[in-house]
Amino acid sequence: MRDAPRNQAGEPHALELDLPAAHSAVRMARAVLRRFARMEGAPAREIETMEFIASELLANAVDHGGGNQAMEEKDAGDVRMSFVAFVRTSGWEIQVGDQGGGDPEELAPFLQKDEMPDLENDRGRGFYLMAQMVTDLRVSRTRDQRGLLFTAVRVYGTNER
Repeated sequence: MRDAPRNQAGEPHALELDLPAAHSAVRMARAVLRRFARMEGAPAREIETMEFIASELLANAVDHGGGNQAMEEKDAGDVRMSFVAFVRTSGWEIQVGDQGGGDPEELAPFLQKDEMPDLENDRGRGFYLMAQMVTDLRVSRTRDQRGLLFTAVRVYGTNER
């Protein structure tokens, strides 16, 4: 794989999107991410994983992070979500921020690789599946303290599927 293009500071390019908290924006972000990752030289299999992770995190932000499950932008009101992606020669990183409040400490146990979700519960498997696919999955508060910031990091050569 070739080295990812660099900006003038020598850092990998970043894809940064400010999105309405609506499912229609999730679809658009996935398409933009796919193109960005290809341009940055990410392997095809990694792009598929990146799309899955991005889709799950963004959909979670729409459904639980203040978006009230809005399908279209007009239904989201002024609720926003942030999306940042980096592709490096050693792997990639995706960050999704929401505006739904929440407590990072309450969610942290759901992000662990070794905590199998309750199979009797109809929901709650997304974080478990994501944790299996990445090197690191964590949650913190957004800079403005209004919501949660989820970060997924994948280092190539780890978590081989």
